[in-house]
Amino acid sequence: MRPTPKAATPELSVETVGGGRFVLAERKPQHFTMLVFYRGLHCPLCRKQLQELESMLPDFRAAGIEPVAVSANTRELAERSVEEWELKGLTVGYGLSLEDADRWGLFVSAAVKDTEPERFTEPGLFFVRPDGTLYASSVQTMPFARPPAKNLLSFLQFVIENDYPARGEVER
Repeated sequence: MRPTPKAATPELSVETVGGGRFVLAERKPQHFTMLVFYRGLHCPLCRKQLQELESMLPDFRAAGIEPVAVSANTRELAERSVEEWELKGLTVGYGLSLEDADRWGLFVSAAVKDTEPERFTEPGLFFVRPDGTLYASSVQTMPFARPPAKNLLSFLQFVIENDYPARGEVER
């Protein structure tokens, strides 16, 4: 079952590059934790997305938004991503289990090239309020059509300034 706006999100706890653990329940940003689930080191679109996010970290943090990137990659692959993509400030988590991916409603793909891990998640973007409830999400079945970080920041600033409510909460 996928997370629903205005409802509690699934638990999330992953190791992070550089040591430590990211535990969603312990995060208390001013407005949102921005979870960026990415495919992994093999994905050039992930590289572009995370580098763009890295360049705008001060803007997101000034707006009360704490971004974190998470993948099913191994520690070694996540460390290579951080190093090769020059991610100096972005929190990067690794080792997302396929069970956790299911709880978050992420799609999982099988490798079609030698450069891809055997299994990996497709992109997902989640905005979680400090109380642990979901504000908004976007989940994809393939790597294309990701919103630029500048557009996301603009959207979130509008949401914050106008106290725009979460939508899409009606269960059918």
